[in-house]
Amino acid sequence: MAGAMFIMPVTGASAEEAFKTFKQLSSTSKMPKLSAFSATGGGLATAAAKDVAFRAKLVNSEGMLKEGLTWRVFSPISGEDGKLPLVASAEGGDASFQLLPGDYFVNVAFGRAGVTKKLTVPAEGEVEPQVLVLDAGGVVLDAVSGSDAPVPASRLRFSIYSSEVREDGERGLVMADVRPDTIVRLNAGTYHVVSEYGDVNAVVRADIQVEAGKLLEATLQHRAAEITLKLVSQPGGEAIADTAWSVLTAAGDIVNESVSAFSTMVLAEGDYLAIARNKDRIYQRAFSVKAAENVDVEVLMKEQPAEMGLLNDTELRN
Repeated sequence: MAGAMFIMPVTGASAEEAFKTFKQLSSTSKMPKLSAFSATGGGLATAAAKDVAFRAKLVNSEGMLKEGLTWRVFSPISGEDGKLPLVASAEGGDASFQLLPGDYFVNVAFGRAGVTKKLTVPAEGEVEPQVLVLDAGGVVLDAVSGSDAPVPASRLRFSIYSSEVREDGERGLVMADVRPDTIVRLNAGTYHVVSEYGDVNAVVRADIQVEAGKLLEATLQHRAAEITLKLVSQPGGEAIADTAWSVLTAAGDIVNESVSAFSTMVLAEGDYLAIARNKDRIYQRAFSVKAAENVDVEVLMKEQPAEMGLLNDTELRN
């Protein structure tokens, strides 16, 4: 189901400063510089190792990042498992490693953003500080129902996918279970966002554009509401326990089933049929859902006239 989206770019002295406004996702707190060393070949003395300093930027025009980075240095020669052996790693801001002369792959990650560079450490002379440019930005996701009704954060989840559709018709998953009001750091580019309000059928999608060095706030618009079903003997009466519930769309598709006195769920805007089963009796009621109008729907324990145009007990059991 398509939905509207409101986008607000964050401006300021730098994206790094803007990032500090929100909760961080997949980030690390600033830590002391860590160094690790592993020889990539035999016969070379430890004294031959060179000090190599590493720094990272979001974009060329920004200053150096001081925290939240993960550095990894790999040997270019695959191990027996087919993977590149990890030579050194560090977390925090700038990093410094002692590396023997030879070739390496250096990767720096900033959340889900990252870049890899090939590095050659010469046998003679010093190695200049290495500066890697991430070409990355960030996005903060949120959602409303209707025009501007807030959606409880506990009922809201986002998934981020690549914009390209693969041959199998699916998109590559970048990150799942993203909470609202949380920064996701991503390489610059276009992404496909899926927002789920509740766990039934309130789903909206949108494409977003992440720009390097900028923090984007994107709000998706749901057309849904929270509905609570109750089986009662009279209007406003107590809910009857041990009731099995089924909710069908106007087309007859089952969208939710549960067993409880109160059945609470989030449903997309539209027409539905609530079916209650209690002590071998079946009761039903048609109802409509309107965006942002959270309501209780009471199903009465009484005979329902045929002119309602709903299913009879035999049809429901079948």
